[in-house]
Amino acid sequence: MNENIIEVKNVAKKFGDFIAVNSISFNIKKGEILGFLGPNGAGKTTTIKMIMGLLRITSGSIKIDGMDLMTSRGKIKEKLGYMSQKFSLYPKLNAMENIEFFAGISGLGKKIISEKLKILKDLVDPSFLKRSVENLPPGIKQKVALFASLIPDPDILLLDEPTSGVDPEVRRDFWQEIYNLKKSGKTILVTTHNLDEVEYADRIVILHRGNIIVEGEPSELVREYEVDSVETLFKEAVRDNERN
Repeated sequence: MNENIIEVKNVAKKFGDFIAVNSISFNIKKGEILGFLGPNGAGKTTTIKMIMGLLRITSGSIKIDGMDLMTSRGKIKEKLGYMSQKFSLYPKLNAMENIEFFAGISGLGKKIISEKLKILKDLVDPSFLKRSVENLPPGIKQKVALFASLIPDPDILLLDEPTSGVDPEVRRDFWQEIYNLKKSGKTILVTTHNLDEVEYADRIVILHRGNIIVEGEPSELVREYEVDSVETLFKEAVRDNERN
């Protein structure tokens, strides 16, 4: 039985002559947290958008739970939840209105939407629920955005820089929630540039200039490369790749 729920094989993405993602291959196992690391422009967001079906693949293939993305996009979409750094919620709507909207377009009935809103009221201080999203503190906005991505109860969560712009305490709380989701059986792909978050991931992939330059379990990679931390590994790997 294939335990890989995501299989990316020789996937490339070109924009004209520019190669954003350069024939990369990796797998994600069911129930795993994979951390996607890399400097800005490394190809992290482009890869997530291809997995989501938001960007067309230039070459290669992606399979989700054994289904080919090119031929089973509708069925695959039901399995995916997506939280974008730049756009996850409508800023002019309040938290409740956002959840009602996303639940509605997910095809949920009024009764289930009502239940979702009750759960949100337990998660977020009621004083924030009527504020427009653009006026919410970053940590509350993040919590609502994650809640919205979980509305259809997806098997797989794709989180693109979800902790960008929030303080370390909020980031720790967020990662605890991610870990709880993993324990409940979710598979999670998360991009981040905060290297202190790597300890939460089962495996990491480091991208640079559209290429995978390092992949593996954080503790094993630290031993293999004989460095004192993933941060040192990251800096040295990027530096060495820039020289080549």
